[in-house]
Amino acid sequence: MIRFDYGDDIYLGMAYDAYKKWSTSPRYKGIFYPSPFILSSNSNHSFGHSYIEKCTTALTERGLPWKQLENAADAKQMYPTLSGALASPGFFGYTNTQAGWADAHMAVRQLRDDCLDLGVSFICGRAGTVVRFETRSDGQILAVRTLADTSFEGDCFILAAGAWASSLAPFYGSTLSTAQVVGYVRLTEEEVERYAELPIYINFSTGWFNFPPHKESQMLKMAIHGWGYTRSPGPEEKAVLNADVSSPPLRAPRERANFVPMDGEERLKEGLREILPELAGRPFERVALCWYTDTPSGDFIMDFHPDYKNLFVAGGGSGQ
Repeated sequence: MIRFDYGDDIYLGMAYDAYKKWSTSPRYKGIFYPSPFILSSNSNHSFGHSYIEKCTTALTERGLPWKQLENAADAKQMYPTLSGALASPGFFGYTNTQAGWADAHMAVRQLRDDCLDLGVSFICGRAGTVVRFETRSDGQILAVRTLADTSFEGDCFILAAGAWASSLAPFYGSTLSTAQVVGYVRLTEEEVERYAELPIYINFSTGWFNFPPHKESQMLKMAIHGWGYTRSPGPEEKAVLNADVSSPPLRAPRERANFVPMDGEERLKEGLREILPELAGRPFERVALCWYTDTPSGDFIMDFHPDYKNLFVAGGGSGQ
């Protein structure tokens, strides 16, 4: 999701600069897709109201346009593909037409090609899976050790391992890796066209959000951003990583690959029922767990690690 709706002016500015590049650069043509965005909440969620007001205030102070949606009927009049009750009871929200989404697979492929053009080398598989650091007594990292028991030396290291980061270096309670549920519903060709103008919709009260249909795969993607599921590593992982913190599996699981907890799947269905009840009874084509690294404040972490003089941390995404 490419948006700049934040209550914090610094994040808003960073995200707006990114949005302009995504939406105007020829490099991202066919990767970035413009789409309107709705941020909503219901009357029972005071924090949702407060956050929405912070977002609209920040947008106004920047001179960026947004439109208040007075109620669910107003939202459905503006976006007729929405057919459900929408953040009831007491819909509260606004829309921003300057937003969109990126095809993640194509975006990563483009960024990979950019790196290759600049001379970056990639090491994949077991030989590219870092499991620990080799350090000096003064906290200087000399090399990284991989799952294949190979090592790579360096002068400076960047830890940008997402939800795996806290299993590689201590974060002293500043992060928690959690799994969030994601679901995909298959659409017919006619439905892809029918829902082509479906906006990105977030219900702050429940954390549910959706993307517009993906034309090539004919999938409608939805997810929950909220309190996720933690996972304790198994004995083999603990021995390899020398860490006992919540983290994704070290290797991709071959069993239960299409699995989410039942309550998570029900929350996905409830959200779909909220915006498109005619699709709510359809089985999911695929479900999955998407791993996040959350911080208590929801802020990013971008700094040198206090224990390692030459390790820069880029993490704490918090679903942002």
